[in-house]
Amino acid sequence: MEHAAPATLEVDGIDIAYRRRAGRAPGIVWLGGYRSDMLGTKAEALDAWALETDRASLRHDYSGHGESGGAFVDGTISRWLAESLAVFRSQTEGPQVLVGSSMGAWIALRMVQELQKAGESGRVGGLLLLAPAPDFTIELMEPKLTKAHRRDLETRGYMEEHSEYSPEPNIYTRALFEDGRVNRVMNGIIDTHCPVTIIQGLADPDVPHTHALKLVEHLPADDVTVSLVKDGDHRLSRPQDIALILKAAEGLCDRISA
Repeated sequence: MEHAAPATLEVDGIDIAYRRRAGRAPGIVWLGGYRSDMLGTKAEALDAWALETDRASLRHDYSGHGESGGAFVDGTISRWLAESLAVFRSQTEGPQVLVGSSMGAWIALRMVQELQKAGESGRVGGLLLLAPAPDFTIELMEPKLTKAHRRDLETRGYMEEHSEYSPEPNIYTRALFEDGRVNRVMNGIIDTHCPVTIIQGLADPDVPHTHALKLVEHLPADDVTVSLVKDGDHRLSRPQDIALILKAAEGLCDRISA
């Protein structure tokens, strides 16, 4: 599919690419995963749904991802969080539904915390978290690091790991691990002050469903919905997965509008 060139916003000297669609509130804000970009299957499906339903939508690429500038190895949760907040604040109005996929769910939860600190808690009306991977460096990766991984992180400043989704290996830097500890969210109650819907595949090889259930323990229990997809993988990009995601997005939007 041909796409027009994205708009850009300079954040800390780096051009962050974004695509914005005007429409009614609440809008949808897409936050992608590690090494993902805003032209992926789920992001495109949500944007097409926004067009059909006259909803506003916004998506961007973190630095070092997709059409944005910057080097991937310079990325950290703090950097990508700052970029996401800058795009969000400059390109949206009123309450929005944050849709965070994998690492994007971590970014979404940190955005909620930072917006609340700044007195902007009303800007997030709902959270839709897909195969959520908050604190993945601490919770999912650090316990499995081999001696070789730890040696590489110490001596080279990064480690490599085979990727199921790309011919290029995944690269994880020492800075990413160190910064991940600063951005932990699963070390206390996460007061979102909005409804949260989680969709998690039970056949996810990257983020076990137990991680999603552990996240629920840190969320206020009265407004959290969890959908477990029996044969769903990490991508959640099959037609039936997309249909479930769009239904959940519509439900959150309708709740905010009611």
